[in-house]
Amino acid sequence: MPLQPDATDRKLLRELQRDSHRSVQVLGDTVGLSPSACHRRIKALEDAGFVQGYRAELDAGRLGFAMQFFIEVGLTSQSEAALDAFETAVQDIPEVLECHLMAGQSDYILRVICRDHEDFEHLHRRLSARLPGVARIHSNMSIRRVKARSGLPI
Repeated sequence: MPLQPDATDRKLLRELQRDSHRSVQVLGDTVGLSPSACHRRIKALEDAGFVQGYRAELDAGRLGFAMQFFIEVGLTSQSEAALDAFETAVQDIPEVLECHLMAGQSDYILRVICRDHEDFEHLHRRLSARLPGVARIHSNMSIRRVKARSGLPI
């Protein structure tokens, strides 16, 4: 039977989302567990797939990525083969941070980052030329991020 998180597990998951860099001792104190019990619960949550990984959140602007775009992509065909080909090809473009298959007017929405306008122009050309089955691309530039949440509301 798969693990179903209880109230303590949910509290632990919220704390891990907030700051997973804290020690098991500090996390345990925060959620009311001993370090060993806290470690066991974290391991069980990881093994059950509730925690998919840990990573550092980097500042895109400080690393030279000043622009972010949301790009709507329409394909010439929505066959399974066309969708698979597009999804495989988009994996090889590092500026594409996210790719979502959509219901609605566009087949996909991509979230991409670029250093400047020239960088975006090159990326736009690559998207048009490299991605199979692209019928249309519509780009929206993000002026500024108003809210960002990397965690889930648990």
